[in-house]
Amino acid sequence: MATKVHMEALSPTMEEGQLVQWLKAEGDDIANGDILAEIETDKATMELVARGEGVLRKIFLTAGGTAEVGSVIGVIAGADEDISGIAGVSGGGATAAPTASPEAPAEVAPMPAAQTLPAPEAPAVSAPATSAPATTAAATLPASAANGGRVKASPLARRLAEEMGVDIARVPGSGPGGRVVKRDVEAAKASGVAAPVDTPATWASDGAEYEGIPTSQMRKAIAKRLVTSIGPVPTFYLTVDVDMARVIEARKSINAMLEKDGMRVSINDILLKAIAAALRQHPNCNAQWHDGFVRRFNAVHLGVAVAIEDGLITPVIKNAHAKGIAQISAEVRELAGRAREKKLMPDEYTGSTFTVSNLGMLGIHEFTAIVNPPESGILAVGGIVETPVVVDGEVTVRPRMRITMSCDHRVIDGAQGARFLQTLQGMLEEPTAILL
Repeated sequence: MATKVHMEALSPTMEEGQLVQWLKAEGDDIANGDILAEIETDKATMELVARGEGVLRKIFLTAGGTAEVGSVIGVIAGADEDISGIAGVSGGGATAAPTASPEAPAEVAPMPAAQTLPAPEAPAVSAPATSAPATTAAATLPASAANGGRVKASPLARRLAEEMGVDIARVPGSGPGGRVVKRDVEAAKASGVAAPVDTPATWASDGAEYEGIPTSQMRKAIAKRLVTSIGPVPTFYLTVDVDMARVIEARKSINAMLEKDGMRVSINDILLKAIAAALRQHPNCNAQWHDGFVRRFNAVHLGVAVAIEDGLITPVIKNAHAKGIAQISAEVRELAGRAREKKLMPDEYTGSTFTVSNLGMLGIHEFTAIVNPPESGILAVGGIVETPVVVDGEVTVRPRMRITMSCDHRVIDGAQGARFLQTLQGMLEEPTAILL
């Protein structure tokens, strides 16, 4: 019995994946559980495993191509088994149409994600996309566009049209109800019948008008997710100026004790421990907004923003409130290292209840961060700066650090956020308070 190899949902928020490389070639023997390929998701590079056994008879998606979750990207079957009735995606990721046949091989369903994802776009019952004539895109305009209405199109098709410079209003749809899907945009681009969308020119020093850089799966996810924050989320900001002299002293003492074990902690590690302890005292700030209710957490799962080549990812320190500074330090280093290598597992970057972003090491003194829905708060941490301040009527220089909290006003009121920052400031200016 033939097994279709699907583009699986390898992260909870994945809608499409990019095939990095096949680790098996057509004609290779495949055992159930073998690693077939590496897939770049919106968060990391994951391994795609075989859900059947036999021979890898056909590869539909080449390295570098993208496909929506659920699309067929290959076929595993017996060496002499007829697979002519199975079609998959093209190298660019457009879903091809399977041949309608009662004798079609059984299909193994794609691995489910941790949340409900959009179903793949329904294929047309016709020839595979690779042989679709160019005249497909030259047909009449979609009914909605002809009547001056909104074009029915999938989000993926709209995004692809914008990237390719295709006027989606001139693309006829082959999906259900005339919906424009990804293969329609690609066919329109190839045929040249859809007028390009006007885009502003970009000056470059080498004389080129502009440079087009392909969007990574992670960058696409960041763009899609964060537009649900500023605007829809009523955000306000609170800033506190913290004297970090005692934290600097505490770090020296801690590192002196850990030196024999070859360990060291950073200012950021102490800060994370203090944040977790402060959130335990202010659970209204350790909460999420959901339609109809607010979810308030007893445990503190801290998301720690880590900059990587393609964007930003937030590994999560689970139960940070119950861990010591040395343990938090070890976890942050280990998770951040694997984040930069795109080797995190989904449960290591999901489930945060509050997020911390620290740009102090990059010379940033103060900034505001965007709330990561459904969380209700995020801390933006600046660098420590030697600053003249007045202490007991005398001007002196002290190491000061600014922390700005972005708050979702649907969950956190101004006074609640202020009290949380007061508690955090007190813990940092007297680190022994973290132990209470």
